[in-house]
Amino acid sequence: MLNTKSFLTVDFGAGSLKLAEFEVNEAGGLRLKQYGLKALGAEGAQESTREAVILKALQEILAEQGIKARKINVSAPGFHVFSKFVKLPPVEAGKVTQMIQYEAQQNVPFPLAEVVWDYQILGTTPGGELEVMLVAIKANVVEGLFRVTETAGLQLQLTDVSPAALCNAFRYNYGDLEDCTMLLDIGAKTSNLLFFEKGKVFSRSINLGANSITQDFANEAKLKFDAAEKLKIDEGFVSLGGAYEEPDNPHQAAISKIARQFMTRLHIQVNQTMQFYRGQQGGSAPQRLFLSGGASVMPYTAQFFAEKLNVPVEYFNPLRNIQLDPGLNLEELARVAHSLGEVVGLGLRNLARCPVELNLMPASTLRWQSFNQKKPYLLATVCSLVAVVAAMGFLFDKLAAVKREVLANVEKDVAPLQQKEREFKSAYGEMQKTRAEVDRVVGWIQDRYYWVDVFGELRQALMRVEQTTKSKLRTEAGVWIEQLTMTPPRPTGDAEPGLGPGLAPGLAPGRLPEDDEFARRYHLEMAAMAPQVSAEPVPAGVAAEPPATPGEGMEPTDAAVTDTNAVATLNLTFRAVSVKDVSGQADADKGIAYAMLHELQNSPLFDPDPQATRTASDVTHDEQTGTFTFSIIARLRHPLKL
Repeated sequence: MLNTKSFLTVDFGAGSLKLAEFEVNEAGGLRLKQYGLKALGAEGAQESTREAVILKALQEILAEQGIKARKINVSAPGFHVFSKFVKLPPVEAGKVTQMIQYEAQQNVPFPLAEVVWDYQILGTTPGGELEVMLVAIKANVVEGLFRVTETAGLQLQLTDVSPAALCNAFRYNYGDLEDCTMLLDIGAKTSNLLFFEKGKVFSRSINLGANSITQDFANEAKLKFDAAEKLKIDEGFVSLGGAYEEPDNPHQAAISKIARQFMTRLHIQVNQTMQFYRGQQGGSAPQRLFLSGGASVMPYTAQFFAEKLNVPVEYFNPLRNIQLDPGLNLEELARVAHSLGEVVGLGLRNLARCPVELNLMPASTLRWQSFNQKKPYLLATVCSLVAVVAAMGFLFDKLAAVKREVLANVEKDVAPLQQKEREFKSAYGEMQKTRAEVDRVVGWIQDRYYWVDVFGELRQALMRVEQTTKSKLRTEAGVWIEQLTMTPPRPTGDAEPGLGPGLAPGLAPGRLPEDDEFARRYHLEMAAMAPQVSAEPVPAGVAAEPPATPGEGMEPTDAAVTDTNAVATLNLTFRAVSVKDVSGQADADKGIAYAMLHELQNSPLFDPDPQATRTASDVTHDEQTGTFTFSIIARLRHPLKL
């Protein structure tokens, strides 16, 4: 039992969220101060969206009602709950918990490490067996409810389940009934059937809910779920069949038939459970039926079950023995009272001992709550520590004054030593500078060996082009380097070397004319297309001019060349024997030029970027010598030192 003056209870149903604020009255009973209901729609029954939907609904009710109470008891919906009634043989009291844990391991359809479970001993059979109600729920479900309440600024006190809350509410309001009575709670996704008989209680969850009526009608009428739900509430009823005339309204006619089919399936489950209760639980034949839950108020539901079960049917009033606040609208409250059984049962847990007391709070939640309860003590401890630190700070300040006086005397002796330290650091810096210069020169000397690799790679590339040409065109070809110039690394922001003078008119850098055709013909990889630059043609054999320097038509730049002794780019002019007449292909010479570009772009010594290694001029033929020239700019992966 929990004790608090004013508190909240919430039933997180599949179809709606129901909230009530209670307080303990002068007589020690419950007084209902205010309440609120929010429909959750189809998203409220889906696991992926349910947590966000119920949080929004909870926050809206708290804001609309202006509720200030923070402590809350909650009930998990029936479709999340596993429950089972088991009988245990007579055993010693000390072994009961051990046996129940064994039964939980055998019956709960999930590993016990993944669930929160609890049990209630309901009594004994004439044969001395223990009748135990075993309940379990996935831990992540309860943790989700905890997150919702915490986000809404509420303090979760306990987590109950719908059948247990209904049982407590019924016993509190109808404790005078001793003969066998049934309570049928028709929910959105599941229904609960409870049996009460003297001190005996039995419950079963039925996997049928009124959302199926809405969904079947939505499918038949081709409506969205929310629209179908509204029509069901406004116009729906349960068809009684037989001589009853069908309504003219097609929506009413469709809903009434679907509702009757649903109620028929539900009646079959109720009838089977009655037989099980009487045959396996030793119960008596039920003398009456109480209806509850949001779907139970559909017109003619009571008449349907009265006809099928042949027992009196009435609606469950969970507020029968609950004091109502004078400010409540009784007419509106009467329309929804049948659906408030869970919130009333949750409220009774704060009042007195109840027939069924379960608390499905996961260990992680309990640890967090324990931490929150200890927060005031932790804050007090922190304040005490701050006071102690302040006192110690005053003492240390006094000691520091003495130390400062001693330090002043020491500094006089240290000053000459500090001067010598500065002189040493200066000399050491000069030595490091000299070492860096030596290392730089050594690096230049070592880098010169790299030239051998570069020229060796150019030779191999020429040989591969000649071999490729011979293989593709079935004719001998010769390719050689006619001219080679070098370009140092460009400063940041400067134009790329080779752009401007040296390009053929209308030729894009890195791209020979009709490259697409050559790629298809010679099966070569295409170089990337670059923006076209208009420039004057350069004669074959003449190297492209280096880029302009600041003051020669270019904007000055702050970036400086890091090493004027380095070579970053080779400007290559090639000459080759023309094979266009021999091969019979007018563009065969262009294919040789493109094959050379392809070899350099795929070389491990040159930059493969089409903007870095590219053509610099068109193919220029010399008809007198039977040769042609073309130019390529090739950027080295690593600059060379001269």
